[in-house]
Amino acid sequence: MFLIYLGIIILLPLYAQFKVKSTYKKYAQVRSTSGMTGQQVARLILDKNGLEEVKVVESQGFLSDHYNPMTKTVALSSDNFHHASVAGAAIAAHEVGHAIQDKEAYAFLRFRHRLAPVASITSNASWIFIIIGILASSLNYLLGIGIALMAVGVLFQIVTLPVEFNASNRAMTQIVELGIIRNEEEPHAKKVLSAAAMTYVAATAVAVMELLRLILIFQSRD
Repeated sequence: MFLIYLGIIILLPLYAQFKVKSTYKKYAQVRSTSGMTGQQVARLILDKNGLEEVKVVESQGFLSDHYNPMTKTVALSSDNFHHASVAGAAIAAHEVGHAIQDKEAYAFLRFRHRLAPVASITSNASWIFIIIGILASSLNYLLGIGIALMAVGVLFQIVTLPVEFNASNRAMTQIVELGIIRNEEEPHAKKVLSAAAMTYVAATAVAVMELLRLILIFQSRD
């Protein structure tokens, strides 16, 4: 059981990071048939979905692509913004998928947005209670409070999964229907999106395992 725990919290995240980087680098070298840069892909999909007000900007950093619902901005890392590749098209479409979710008030996305500030506070505060509760066995109730606070952060991780998978599904639909990629490029785009999704799966698995471990400690001491 302990080996399974170590495998999940250590090896799974490392594998997920390796997978996403290696898959991205491979298909970032494959030029898309349409020859559209990530910026052009994002702009086309946004306009086709009535999201002309959403801006597409360049962001710094490797795979720093994201959608900001507050500023209505799709930010693409430099390579994806400027270059035409299957990987860049898939990632740009994925981020636009979040913009479409935002427009349609996708339930899981709205819930995640509302939960985000709370989860940020509770996740940071939880460790104060957890550490004190573990060090002082007579204050085991503090460990329970810490676990409850951590559970909010774990819930945030879990809710993130359907948001990301749904955005990827939307991305594939858009880039295929708009002819941004051709039939032979679809498996490549799916591999890029699947590898990216694995990082969220790994993060969720780690969070759940850590929560379960603390719950077992709490129960054994109660």
